[in-house]
Amino acid sequence: LEHRGISDPRYIGIRTGGIWVAQALLDELGNDSPLGTLDVSFYRDDFSQNGLHPQVRPSALPFEIEGQHLVLIDDVLMSGRTIRAALNELFDYGRPASVTLVCLLDLDAGELPIRPNVVGATLSLAAHERVKLSGPELKLELQDLAF
Repeated sequence: LEHRGISDPRYIGIRTGGIWVAQALLDELGNDSPLGTLDVSFYRDDFSQNGLHPQVRPSALPFEIEGQHLVLIDDVLMSGRTIRAALNELFDYGRPASVTLVCLLDLDAGELPIRPNVVGATLSLAAHERVKLSGPELKLELQDLAF
């Protein structure tokens, strides 16, 4: 971020895994900035197909979005649809100066042209494999659905 001239970004984690990753990142950086949280359930394009998740919570952004440099953090980037939903919600709050996308894991399975600016690792999965993140300890588990 520093090489882009960004010195005081606002951090936002996407519920649920993105919040765990964001908190771990802030702790690792020794940064005590307030952490915003997004629950993008109502902004997803598959909401009408999948219905409402029983654990929907309100988003909490303890800072202005308008004109701010944002760091949007998620656990796993798969189709890109969660990130699209997050961007739609953020722009309902205001027009940020920039958004930097940080993901712990990129599954390289994008259905939309969305890529992280910063990624922990990239992984290609077979059709019968899934990744599960448990938190807040950030335990990644590779699951084989064929068995």
